[in-house]
Amino acid sequence: RWNSCNTPVRNGDFVPPQSKILREDQNHNMYVTGCTEVEVKSTEEAFEVFWRGQKKRRIANTQLNRESSRSHSVFIIKLAQAPLDADGDNVLQEKEQITLSQLSLVDLAGSERTNRTKAEGNRLREAGNINQSLMTLRTCIEVLRENQLYGTNKMVPYRDSKLTHLFKNYFDGEGKVRMIVCVNPKAEDYEESLQVMRFAEVTQEVEVARPVDRPLCGLTPGRRLRNQAFREELARKLELRGGPVGAGPEEPSAAELFFQNFPPLPPCELLDINDDQTLPRLIEALEQRKKMKQMLAEDLAKTVLACKTKLQEFDSSVTSKENYIQGKLAEKEKIIAGQKTELERQEKKIKTLEYKIEILEKTATIYEEDKRNLQQELESKSQKLQRQESDKKRLEARLQGMVAETSLKWEKECERRVAAKQLEMQNKLWVKDEKLKQLKAIVTEPRAERPERPERPSRERDREKPLPRSVSPSPAPVSHP
Repeated sequence: RWNSCNTPVRNGDFVPPQSKILREDQNHNMYVTGCTEVEVKSTEEAFEVFWRGQKKRRIANTQLNRESSRSHSVFIIKLAQAPLDADGDNVLQEKEQITLSQLSLVDLAGSERTNRTKAEGNRLREAGNINQSLMTLRTCIEVLRENQLYGTNKMVPYRDSKLTHLFKNYFDGEGKVRMIVCVNPKAEDYEESLQVMRFAEVTQEVEVARPVDRPLCGLTPGRRLRNQAFREELARKLELRGGPVGAGPEEPSAAELFFQNFPPLPPCELLDINDDQTLPRLIEALEQRKKMKQMLAEDLAKTVLACKTKLQEFDSSVTSKENYIQGKLAEKEKIIAGQKTELERQEKKIKTLEYKIEILEKTATIYEEDKRNLQQELESKSQKLQRQESDKKRLEARLQGMVAETSLKWEKECERRVAAKQLEMQNKLWVKDEKLKQLKAIVTEPRAERPERPERPSRERDREKPLPRSVSPSPAPVSHP
């Protein structure tokens, strides 16, 4: 049998899974209300139901896993065994003779870190619920281990999670629990793998004693246990009634053992009329038996009186203990009511804190995004400033070279112009001197005696050796920062 917590398809439309409620039966066993049990008669039908449940399993895509489980999945198999009738044709339908066994396969969703999975919205809420249920499971196992090591009696918080509440009987010793952990060999998942291995190490140290006076997992015990209990009960009743304890006919009964303690009767056969010894011996033996019977009756009366007195004392002690227990139960009920109120208040507080944590995580995400944007903008501006600084340095070096080249050109041009100006002035002075000499010669000497005009060797030398002329430098470029 398979318990399915999913709602079937109605009228061709898929109805999403509804939240189920956990309840407790008269044997203090947990079960899910409103589940659908599918009866199967072969392994193929069981696998078909299993894959049907796998298709309804909720998965989603995250940064670490393409098909991440968003909830825990439970696959429960119940095996029923019933005897046949005397002919071996029909199955007996009596509940006392039916044996049930249960196997629960639980696929736990893995714990997640929001900063690695980048979960948002519904995924973030689902991750919070998964981590909370796994934390409750770890807390329950740690409390069981602490109670076992130190002999304490702390209450195990099964009710904090539906997962631990559903399988409470298994952890209380009414079943066997096996856990398989999965680790990732990647170096990036070292911390998660280390936490999982530590959790597995803690679970190996927990040993819970199995209770004797309760059926396993709330199911009917096996026929061997029932037959053994029936034999013990039958033997006890036979011992009380004085009947045969064993099955063999040669074993003496309780009545025979009781009469063997009496003195034996003498032979009662009268062979002579004048025999006056047989009857007195028989009368004496009967009187001894009567006295012994009276003594046994007195002892029995004393024993009955003592038993009645002890029973009365026991009844009074039981009554006082019942009153004391009822008072304690009333006190415990008050304490439990107060704890329930405190638990509800803590749950409301936890929900409020979860909502605040969700808001803070969203705010932190926004701030981190703004921080990344500002850092990128700062890096781009820093790179731009560095480029501008390098351009400025290159421009300064270029301007310094141009200034030095322009200064050199202007110095050469100035020297050339000064030399040309000096030559021009010398020529003008020479012309003036010549003119003055000619004027003086004209004034002082007659015209016939005037000498020929001498040539100017300086200008001829100047013509033969012309001065080099430098090209005028171009004006310096004006750069605007």
